[in-house]
Amino acid sequence: MFDWLFGIAKAIAETQTNGAPDPEPNAAAALLSSFLPMILIFVVFYFMLIRPQRKKDKKVKEMLDNLKVGDRICTIGGIYGTVSGLRENEVHLKVGVNNTPMVIARWAVRNVDTETVENEGDLIV
Repeated sequence: MFDWLFGIAKAIAETQTNGAPDPEPNAAAALLSSFLPMILIFVVFYFMLIRPQRKKDKKVKEMLDNLKVGDRICTIGGIYGTVSGLRENEVHLKVGVNNTPMVIARWAVRNVDTETVENEGDLIV
């Protein structure tokens, strides 16, 4: 059904004449043309999926490496806090009005806020 698209059956028939390979250069071209769609699919996957994900991972790693005391962060759970200490794999936060201490994993940091919150102490009821 898809033999016309890939040319696989034609390439196999040309290369297997009585068990001996066909010395014609068309057989190699037919095999190459049969692998061309797979190569193109891999190239599209690389530029559409793999490369952007690597860029994003590099950006996140850079953000986590540049954390410092005093940064205002948001965790993946939605908790906002101020970094009060750093260790190799954990971040110590001060959270809320009473500066409640909290320890989270470093990978749990979603982003670093660049804006300061002026009315953090005000409770909304």
